[in-house]
Amino acid sequence: MKNLWSDRDAKAAIAHYARQGVNEDLALRTYTTRLLGGVPDLVQHGGGNTSVKTQMPDPLGKPVDVLCVKGSGWDMAVIEPPGLPAVKLQPLQELIALKTLTDEDMVNIQRCNLLDSSSPNPSVETLFHAFLPHKFIDHTHASAVLAITDQPDGAEICKKLYGNRVALVDYEMPGFGLAKKAAAAYKANPQAQGLILLKHGIFTFAETAKEAYDLMIEFVSKAERHLAKGRKQPFVPGKALPKKVAAAEEVLPILRGLLSLPAGDDGAFTRWVFNLRNSDEIQAFARGKDVMRYSQAGTVTPDHVIRTKPWPLVLPAPEAGKLDAFKAAAQKAVDGYIKKYKAYFERHNAKAQPKKIMLDPMPRALLIPGLGLVGVGKTRKDAVIAGDVAEMAVSIITRAEAIGKFTSIRERDIFDVEYWSLEQAKLGKGAEKPLSRQVVVITGGAGAIGAATAKAFAAEGAEVAVFDLDGARATEVAKKLGGIGVACDVTKPEAVQAAFAKVVQHFGGVDIVVSNAGNAWGGRIGEVSDDLLRKSFELNFFSHQYVAQAATKVMLAQKTGGCLLFNASKQAVNPGPDFGPYGLPKAATLFLSRQYALDYGDQGIRSSAVNADRIRSGLLTDEMVAKRSKARGVSEKDYMSGNLLKREVKAADVAQAFVQLAVASKTTAAVATVDGGNIAAALR
Repeated sequence: MKNLWSDRDAKAAIAHYARQGVNEDLALRTYTTRLLGGVPDLVQHGGGNTSVKTQMPDPLGKPVDVLCVKGSGWDMAVIEPPGLPAVKLQPLQELIALKTLTDEDMVNIQRCNLLDSSSPNPSVETLFHAFLPHKFIDHTHASAVLAITDQPDGAEICKKLYGNRVALVDYEMPGFGLAKKAAAAYKANPQAQGLILLKHGIFTFAETAKEAYDLMIEFVSKAERHLAKGRKQPFVPGKALPKKVAAAEEVLPILRGLLSLPAGDDGAFTRWVFNLRNSDEIQAFARGKDVMRYSQAGTVTPDHVIRTKPWPLVLPAPEAGKLDAFKAAAQKAVDGYIKKYKAYFERHNAKAQPKKIMLDPMPRALLIPGLGLVGVGKTRKDAVIAGDVAEMAVSIITRAEAIGKFTSIRERDIFDVEYWSLEQAKLGKGAEKPLSRQVVVITGGAGAIGAATAKAFAAEGAEVAVFDLDGARATEVAKKLGGIGVACDVTKPEAVQAAFAKVVQHFGGVDIVVSNAGNAWGGRIGEVSDDLLRKSFELNFFSHQYVAQAATKVMLAQKTGGCLLFNASKQAVNPGPDFGPYGLPKAATLFLSRQYALDYGDQGIRSSAVNADRIRSGLLTDEMVAKRSKARGVSEKDYMSGNLLKREVKAADVAQAFVQLAVASKTTAAVATVDGGNIAAALR
C-alpha cells in the first residue's frame, strides 16, 4: 500500500480551499479523504467515511465545535468540502448516554444539528466518529484487512498482527449500537491507534490528518504482507471448459433476456444493462471446484449487498455451437436463483419489524466460466459499479481462501443491511426515464441528424452506441453522452456484425436501432451511371438491411422485442427532379421498414420510418441547398422553409421523431413525416 501523502500537495490544498472560505482542518480532511478514496483496494463507490472535529461559526457567527463527516453516498475519491457536512458536536456526544436510539431518531437528530440545513445527510456512522475523542478519523473497507477478518480465526490473526495497537470490535450493524460498542472497545484500550471491525473494515485516528492517514497505510500494508506469506493455491480447477467457449456477443443477449422482467401486459420488459470483465483471477475463481461454496457464502463487507445482492449467479460454461443447451441450463440457474432469493427474503422477513417489501430477485453479478464476470444494473453506470464491487469481492475471497477459508457475516445480518432504509437511500429511488435500461444504436451518428438523435435518446435515459465511418468523431459524440463510439462502414456486412458485437460486449444487448447513415447523389435517372446508382443503393438501402439483420439477431436472442427505426426521406414518396439515385434506394428502405414490421411483429419487434425533408446536415450541405433550390426554381430561403408551416426543420426535430416512435410501444409499420407540412409527401 503506497503512501501518497505530499507536503506540497497538502499545502496547495490548504491554499486552494482557503480561497473558498474553508478552514485548514477541513481542507486537510478533504485532501486525505481523496487520497484514500482514490485507491480501490481501500474504498469503492461511496463506501468508507472520514471526519474531522473542528470549530466553525454558526449562522449567528458564534464559534461552535462541529464534526465534519462524510455525507452519505458521497464518493471519497472526488469529495469536496460540501460533501463533509458540519454537525454540532456536543449534541451528538451526549447521545452516548442513551440505552437505545432508533435509526430514524438518529438521522433526525443529526439533521437537526447541521450547521447548514441544505447539507447532505451525514454518514450512517456519524455517531461512531462523534463518540471517539480523536480529531481526525479515517474509515475504509480495505480489501487486505477484509481478507484477514473474513476468516473463522480472523480475530486471532488480527491480535497477532497488531497487538494492542488496534482494538477489535465484533460485527454489528452500523448505527447507534455499533458506535457505542466501538467507544467501549477504545475505552478498554486507550492506547489503540485504530479499530478493526471484524468482517466490516478498519478505522484509524490521530490528532493530525497525516498521522491518521499514515496509520491507515501502515496497518493495511501489514495485512497485505501477512497475506503474501505462506499463500497457497486458493482454487482447485473444477470441470474443464469446452474446447471452444461461445463468444460473449452470442451469450450476453440470451442472459439479458432471461434476467428481464415483464412490465405490464403489453409486451414491455424491465431490462438490465451489463458490464463484462475478465481476468485470470476472475477465471480461476469462476472455474474453481468449490465455487458454489465460496461464492455463495455471503458478502465480503456488509454494504456490498446493496450493489451485488447476497450472492452472484453462477452459470455453466457456454459451448460454441450449443447455445440452446446453454440457454436451457442458464434458465434453470436463473429460476433457481430467484427461488433461493425469495426463500431468503421470506425466511428473514418473517422476523422483521416492520415488514419489508421484497426487492426484485434478479442477481447483480454473474459468474460465467470461460467468459468472466458480469455486473448487472439498470444503467451502464450501475452495472460498472456492480462489476467493480463484485470483482473486488473475487479478489478478497481469493486472498482469504489462499490463507484459510472465507466466511461472511450471518445471512440474517446480510438481510438486515440489504433492507436497511439508510443503505437503500444510497441507491436513489427517482422515477426512471422512458427509455432507461434500453440500448440504442445510431448509425451515421457523427452527422448532424445522428448526433442530435444520440443526444435525444440519451436525454430519455437510453444507453447510446454511435456508429460512423469516422470512428474518432463517433467516439467524440458518444463520450459526451456516456456511450461508446464505433468505427463502422455500414456498407460492409462483416463490419456491421463486428460493430454490433462490440456493442453487445459493452452493454449486453441492443433494444433500439436508428438506421440513419446515408448520402445523397443526384442525376437524371435516364443518364446516371450504373456505378453511381449501385453505390447509392449500397449505402441508402443495403446498409439499412445489414444493420437491421444484425440488430434483429440480437433482439431475437433477447426475446424482449425491440424497435427498428429507419431514416427513409420524403424522397421515397415525393421524388424531386434529378434526384433518382437517392430517392430510389430510399423508397426501397421505406418498404424494408414495413417488411420488418410484418415479419417480426409477432416477436415484439417494431419497425417504423421517419421521412424528413430539407435538414441542414452533412448530406444537405449549403452546396446541395443551392442546387436543389435552383432545380425547383425557388430561393434558398424559400426552399428550406417551403412547407405548410413556413418553418425550417432542424436535425433536433428529426431526432424527436425517432424518440417518439421508440417510446410508442404499440406503433409499428408507421411513417412519421418531419417536413413542416408537405401534402405530397404525407403518409400514415
